[in-house]
Amino acid sequence: MIYETNSPTETFELAKKISEKIMPGSIICLDGDLGVGKTVFTQGFAEGLGIEESVNSPTFTIIQVYYEGRMPLYHFDVYRIGDPEEMYEIGYEDYFFGEGVCLIEWSKLIEELIPQDAIKVIIEKNLQKGLDYRKITVEGVCE
Repeated sequence: MIYETNSPTETFELAKKISEKIMPGSIICLDGDLGVGKTVFTQGFAEGLGIEESVNSPTFTIIQVYYEGRMPLYHFDVYRIGDPEEMYEIGYEDYFFGEGVCLIEWSKLIEELIPQDAIKVIIEKNLQKGLDYRKITVEGVCE
């Protein structure tokens, strides 16, 4: 499914709507260039789960866990992962196959670790359509 948004607020609201359909055990792969809106998407996604605390990308810590929503959110930012083997050091399998939902920014960097049934979300800019325009492609069960 392809969605088009024209503001950060629309991107936030789309992610919120998507998260309301998510089931425990889901893995969301979130990819797109720097500055495309992955954090805005994640913030909307978290709000849809009922998480009220501030959500930011865990670029230096790799993972941030939020427990306050209707299920835990395991928010990964693997931008700084040099080798997928590093994911074993943080015990990624406990999160991928846990009771919550995983949202993984820059998931293409660890593609070989991602289960086949993961939901893929790709955010793209098109400056010809405006600075805030985003094309958001969602592939998977939450469509």
